[in-house]
Amino acid sequence: KCCSHSFYCITFTRVWIPDPDEVWKAAEITKDYKEGDPILHLKLEDETVLHTLLDPKNNPLPFLRNPDILVGENDLTALSYLHEPAVLHNLKVRFLESNHIYTYCGIVLVAINPYEQLQIYGEEVINAYTGQNMGDMDPHIFAVAEEAYKQMARDERNQSIIVSGESGAGKTVSAKYAMRFFATVGGSANDTNVEEKVLASSPIMEAIGNAKTTRNDNSSRFGKYIQICFSRHYHIIGANMRTYLLEKSRVVFQAEDERNYHIFYQLCASSSLPEFKDLGLSNAEDFTYTSLGENIFIEGVNDAEDLIKTREAFTLLGIKDNNQSSIFKIIASILHLGNVEICSERDGESCHISGNDPHLKHFCRLLGVELQQMEHWLCHRKLVTASETYVKNMSCKQAANARDALAKHIYARMFDWIVEHINVALHTSSKQHSFIGVLDIYGFEQFCINYANEKLQQQFNSHVFKLEQEEYMKEQIPWTLIDFYDNQPCIDLIEAKLGILDLLDEECKVPKGTDQNWAQKLYKQHSSSAHFQKPRMSNTSFIIIHFADKVEYQCEGFLEKNRDTVYEEQINILKASQFQLVADLFHEKEDGPAQKSSRVNVRSAKSVPKAPNKEHRKTVGHQFRNSLHLLMETLNATTPHYVRCIKPNDYKEAFSFDSRRAVQQLRACGVLETIRISAAGYPSRWTYPDFFNRYRVLMKKSDMTVADKKLVCKNLLETLIKEPDMFQFGKTKIFFRAGQVAYLEKLRADKFRAACIKIQKTVRGWLQRVRYRKIRKSAITIQRYGRGYLARRYAEYLRLTRAAIICQKQYRMVRDRRAYLRVRQAVITIQAYTRGMYTRRIYWEFLLHHKAMIIQKTVRGWLQRKKFRRARDAAIIIQCAFRRMRAKRQLKQLKIEARSAEHLKKLNTGMENKIVQLQRKMDEQTKEYKSQTEQLLLANTTLGTEVNKLQKELEHVRSQQGDGNQITSLQDELERLRAELREAYAQRKRLEEEHNSEKLGLTQESSVSQKEASLQSELDDERQRYQNLLKEFSRLEQRYENLKEEVSLTKFHPGHRRNPSNQSSLESDSNYPSEMGVEKAAMDISLFMKLQKRVRELEQERKRLQMNVDKMEELVKHKLDIAVHECLVFSVSLQRQELETENKKLKNDLNELRKTIAERASQNSSSNELQDSYNLLLSQLKSANEELDARKEEVLILRTQIVSTAQQQEKNGHIVRTLCSVILHIDNKNYAQTYHGLKQVARSLCDRFEVFCSSFSSTFFNISAIFWICLWLLEAQLQSQSRQHKDELEALHTQIELLKGDIEKKQEILNYTMSLSPEAQVEYSIQQEITRLTNDNLVRYKLLHRENQQENTQFEHTDFIKLEKNERKLKKQLRIYMKKVQELEAQVSKAKPELSRQVTVQRKEKEFEGMLEYCKEDEALLVKTLITGKTPSTVSATVPCLPAYILFMCIRHADYINDDQKVEALLTSTINAIKKVLKKNNDDFEMTSFWLANTSRLLHCLKQYSGDEVFMTQNTPKQNEHCLKNFDLAEYRQVLSDLSIQIYQQLIKVAEGIIQPMIVSAMLESESIPSLAGVKPMGYRNRSSSMDNDGSGPSSYTLQALIRQVGQFHGIMCDHGLDPEIIGQVVRQLFHCINAITLNNLLLRKDVCSWSTGMQLRYNTSQMEEWLRGNNLYHSKAAATLEPIIQAAQLLQVKKKTSQDAEAICSLCTALTTQQIVKILNLYTPLNEFEERVTVSFIRNIQNRLQDRNDPPQLLVDTKQTFPVLFPYTPSALSLETLHIPASLSLDFLSRV
Repeated sequence: KCCSHSFYCITFTRVWIPDPDEVWKAAEITKDYKEGDPILHLKLEDETVLHTLLDPKNNPLPFLRNPDILVGENDLTALSYLHEPAVLHNLKVRFLESNHIYTYCGIVLVAINPYEQLQIYGEEVINAYTGQNMGDMDPHIFAVAEEAYKQMARDERNQSIIVSGESGAGKTVSAKYAMRFFATVGGSANDTNVEEKVLASSPIMEAIGNAKTTRNDNSSRFGKYIQICFSRHYHIIGANMRTYLLEKSRVVFQAEDERNYHIFYQLCASSSLPEFKDLGLSNAEDFTYTSLGENIFIEGVNDAEDLIKTREAFTLLGIKDNNQSSIFKIIASILHLGNVEICSERDGESCHISGNDPHLKHFCRLLGVELQQMEHWLCHRKLVTASETYVKNMSCKQAANARDALAKHIYARMFDWIVEHINVALHTSSKQHSFIGVLDIYGFEQFCINYANEKLQQQFNSHVFKLEQEEYMKEQIPWTLIDFYDNQPCIDLIEAKLGILDLLDEECKVPKGTDQNWAQKLYKQHSSSAHFQKPRMSNTSFIIIHFADKVEYQCEGFLEKNRDTVYEEQINILKASQFQLVADLFHEKEDGPAQKSSRVNVRSAKSVPKAPNKEHRKTVGHQFRNSLHLLMETLNATTPHYVRCIKPNDYKEAFSFDSRRAVQQLRACGVLETIRISAAGYPSRWTYPDFFNRYRVLMKKSDMTVADKKLVCKNLLETLIKEPDMFQFGKTKIFFRAGQVAYLEKLRADKFRAACIKIQKTVRGWLQRVRYRKIRKSAITIQRYGRGYLARRYAEYLRLTRAAIICQKQYRMVRDRRAYLRVRQAVITIQAYTRGMYTRRIYWEFLLHHKAMIIQKTVRGWLQRKKFRRARDAAIIIQCAFRRMRAKRQLKQLKIEARSAEHLKKLNTGMENKIVQLQRKMDEQTKEYKSQTEQLLLANTTLGTEVNKLQKELEHVRSQQGDGNQITSLQDELERLRAELREAYAQRKRLEEEHNSEKLGLTQESSVSQKEASLQSELDDERQRYQNLLKEFSRLEQRYENLKEEVSLTKFHPGHRRNPSNQSSLESDSNYPSEMGVEKAAMDISLFMKLQKRVRELEQERKRLQMNVDKMEELVKHKLDIAVHECLVFSVSLQRQELETENKKLKNDLNELRKTIAERASQNSSSNELQDSYNLLLSQLKSANEELDARKEEVLILRTQIVSTAQQQEKNGHIVRTLCSVILHIDNKNYAQTYHGLKQVARSLCDRFEVFCSSFSSTFFNISAIFWICLWLLEAQLQSQSRQHKDELEALHTQIELLKGDIEKKQEILNYTMSLSPEAQVEYSIQQEITRLTNDNLVRYKLLHRENQQENTQFEHTDFIKLEKNERKLKKQLRIYMKKVQELEAQVSKAKPELSRQVTVQRKEKEFEGMLEYCKEDEALLVKTLITGKTPSTVSATVPCLPAYILFMCIRHADYINDDQKVEALLTSTINAIKKVLKKNNDDFEMTSFWLANTSRLLHCLKQYSGDEVFMTQNTPKQNEHCLKNFDLAEYRQVLSDLSIQIYQQLIKVAEGIIQPMIVSAMLESESIPSLAGVKPMGYRNRSSSMDNDGSGPSSYTLQALIRQVGQFHGIMCDHGLDPEIIGQVVRQLFHCINAITLNNLLLRKDVCSWSTGMQLRYNTSQMEEWLRGNNLYHSKAAATLEPIIQAAQLLQVKKKTSQDAEAICSLCTALTTQQIVKILNLYTPLNEFEERVTVSFIRNIQNRLQDRNDPPQLLVDTKQTFPVLFPYTPSALSLETLHIPASLSLDFLSRV
């Protein structure tokens, strides 16, 4: 800890020296210290020189200071030098400079009271700490609570949080926040709201148990231990509270500037309320018990409002109004009792109370007791002797003491009653699985609290020692015993036999015991104890040396407090109260009088007095000792977590730190003891990777290449630290003694310093070289100018001389040049002629060569083509000869096969008979058809007669009636309507013009845009509120569903049954006798048995595959129904056209007849009888017409079904057999693979068996032979199966070729059939069916004959049975179809009128109108097929949102037929089914996205085809024709809109739940830029309990994994056809979640607030922005959500020194709040000594510049904020009539309309 070696005490070493004011002061050594020097030369920080005398005993060497880089650590044990000044300085720096009130000290959380409300306890902070390991985030009370919750869930062990500290240190607030965390994280699973009740108990207990003291405005005056109970799923199910030693004396006495309990002042402040008028209260100053402290107000506290909160808490906890009224009456009665005036008599031995005392009257009235009795017994007492009972007067002082004792007793009883009822309200009937206890240790009753602190300190020391030992054992470090303070002797002094409490109880039993006698007994008994002392100047006090400090106790009043005396007569009066609650308070635990002595009193010989209650006889000390023992048992059975609260000053000043007061509390609460235990071992601990990354600068280059980092670290430490005891190597960590990390940091800093010096040397040399070059350049310039002047003078001389020479030279040159040019011109002319001659010769020679080459090329090409033709002709001749030979062979083979056809005729003998029978039946049906045709002709003749009769009557009526004036009136009415229509058109045009002019005027006004913006913002807010209501509705709906399921589950009580084991021993099957050991033989034969078992399993697998083939065959058959039906529509339409033509002709005749009759009726208007007969005849004709239409429609439908079914059966047979052959082909491949796999397994088993048998060959030779024989048989069986499967494969290939040819033939037949007439088509189809059945039978018999020759297997037998069943089924269907066709033809022949000539009218097929019809019985099947039984993968290859289109097409048809019930039922079923699917798949992003897309698309379709002009602007004319005709579904559109919002919110919740674990690791922890992040010198020393037991820890995610996940979400939404606007909103919400979680973690983690993290974070955000650009989402407002984290990264990187830097930061960080900016600057941590911390003055400068900002108060970003979603209207360009429904959806029950 200190400078024990002169090596450390060198110049410039920084140390700590004692100081009377600041406790410790920083200094620096100015002269090297050598061992033995008496003086140490120091210099303080203010440059004061100090010379310190050293003494090894009294004044040793001072403590060393830690490096600056370690100052401000989150964990005190992370400091290199662990001692008191280092701890105090670290706490002071964190508290004053960074405003951090929490600091870890190993397993202890040190909490300093800031005396200011901090915004660090919101729900967003709770969410940030939830699920995090202790040490990953900054220290916080929530981190301790999360650690306790996590260990409870993981280790299945109860937990305790022990909160201790002085009064005013913030214990109650810390315990309250811990309970708030548990209530938020472990909320109840049902509607009991247990967590709200747990929190509601706090205001009640604060009101009745807290009071204002000189140290704290809200000091707890009782101790409490709250157990929060959890279920097996770790939800809060209840709670329980234990209280310890309420300070009853505060009820009747308060010191100066203190108050009574808050509840008294709350009632007095609310005395004017109507319900409190009866209490007789007034101002608190008017009552003695509330005015003794002379200060009845607390600054910033409103007692009246607090009473409202207290009453609300009473109501929430189930305390009824009448009980609340009784409680308030009892409290008011205590105040009145304190004001009762007791008057002394003249003798001074007696007293009395005035009978007119108003306060006594109020007291008796409020408690319901007799006034005279209470007045009497307040001034008298009863003395009971052995023979008599006396009533004795009390003096005024005795009566006042008795009155005060009664008031204290009443309040204590009421306090216990309230606590008991709170526990009843928090109690649960469910089984408790585990609990977490929160202990709030108080600090007022000096002796008892110090006794409790001694017990807790002992438990704390042993637990810290145990954790250290577990850590060493886990890392396999040699364990050496560490000495720690054991306070058991002090505890024995208090609680042992004849201890202080024992002697106190004994003195209380003595009738005339006094405090002085008790003190003398203590002196006599414990004077020899090391922890007990007697003061020199006092005989009535004693001193106990506690763990914290010496404490002197005054003996006066100890006996009275220990007895806690209350007179029996007063209690009996209260028991007889007319109010049940008052009587119950004293009947529960006290049934006897409270006497001073334990003597048994006897009234008379006849009556035996009731013995005093055993509970009442217990003294206060005895009760407290028992409760403390029970508490310690509970704590020892749990895993403790410690919170030590520190009071920084005695003046309640915000962020003011008094070092002396802090040191006193650190010494008393055990924090320094934790430091001492840690420092005694190996306090500094590094993981191998962190150590390698930090100190690799000290390694050699050769060490860096070694792959094993653990070995490299070991080699480095053995080189740097020579003493092996200074470090130890664990499994995952390196352990260092105190000071060794500082030594390594010094070496690292020296290495960096040497590197810096080298860099400086190089830079300075470069600067000097630059300076030298500048001087040299200047000298050269001067020399250049001087030499230039001399050179110019010499040059002038040379110029003149040279001019004369040039003149001479020019003349001579001209003369010689002219002669030269003449000669040169002649030579050039000769050369030109010569070169031209030679060039022409070369050209002609090249031309000849070129022509020769062309001739050669042509000749050679002709020769090669001639050679190729000869070779090709020869090849063709050879091919022809070979093909002729092969054709002859095939012809010969076909002739041989043709001769063997006689056998097939024998097989067809039975079939010919059946065909003859069918022909006979057809003849009979033809006759029946003819008879029906005759009947139809007869009916037509009758109908024609009636028509003629009606025509005659119609002519007669026309002749009798005139035209009338009806046509004229109708024409007038028509003209009037046309005029009104023209006026309406004119009015509409005028209104449109006015609307356009007003619209134009409005657009020109500038204020409209602002109004629209405000309206838009209001719309967004309203939408946000509406969506929140929807979210709440969905949550309540979910809760209702959960309750329904829970109720349904409670009806059944399934029991646990153990099934008998069906496993049999393989050894029991092998009973081969052997003289050398039966057991060995059985064990070896078991291998063979296992092989046989494997063969059986393979056989079962083959059977299962065969069953799958059958199922697929049925499935294919079902799916092909639709395709075959479409192929035969054309043939059916021909038959329908003929019937419809006939129907039209009859309708025309009927219409003409009606017109004729109407004309006749108009002519004969005078005849009423004729008019009546005309109407009757017309109605009969109309009914006959309707009946005829119905019959014709039935005929058409029946005939269409017959034809389509027959042809469908014909095609299905061939297609299914083809598909089955393909499937069997595939399965055979699987069989081959299975066989090869089995063969490899058998060979491996053989090898293993040979190895086994080789060691025992002499013993088990016979067994080996048996095994090989069995294995050979098994392999032979497998080979035979393989050959069989190959043969089947070849047969199936042949069958496929035959089926292909058959299909081609069927296509030709179908084409031929279409060209025939309807009657010919029916006959031809029957003939073809008969022929096909005959051929099929021949093929089946032939196949059966061939299969009988082969080995009969199970598969072939099954196939034969299936073929026979199909044959019988097809024959039966053929008979039914023939019968129906004959009946149909008979009906048609009867209904068909006779025509003069044969007329065939071709009817155009009706077009598909985009509607789907279904039966109401199929509604459940439709919903199941499209919604509940559908997965996104099944419709992935179809049109996006296909289920929505199909549902809307069904809705269109229901609207078309005007069936409102069908529309309502379908829409309701659809919405309920979607909700059910989403509830079942509430964590499936793909399913949620799929139904969000379909729900929104269905909503768009309802809008697009609603008929509203607003939604029809982008429709095509065809789409406008498809609009709904009869129903307005606006209400259902709203329901679907709400459902879409709920699905959107669920989609966001699922996506955030998936990416949330990835965000922190990807954005802050992963190294996107390798080797950039540094390592801190020493992070938080993680507790082993904080990590997972397997050591794997949480998964680490990279940025690419996060981007890949978001990209996957985007791809899924795009594939499902979700609207791009909604996709943009989803991405925006996810990016907001990424930003919020990243920024919150950055604000709560000191280890990531560094320059390197800022660089990494900026790179990561740029990658996210790049992804947005790549997916065209950059302008979807998603990029704007990343702005806060981008600015935070920039803030970590910018300079933070000058005022210009502060101004730049203020202008840069516009998206961050002032609190966030200051928090990041406070958390900024340099990773090495060359970086500087942000100064406090710079942070204050930032705060002053940003004080004008109007920022929200919270520090963290709300991670649950949801942007209001807007579903824009996006019409579909897809036409409904073009939509194709694939057969894979199995919607064949839907009909296209």
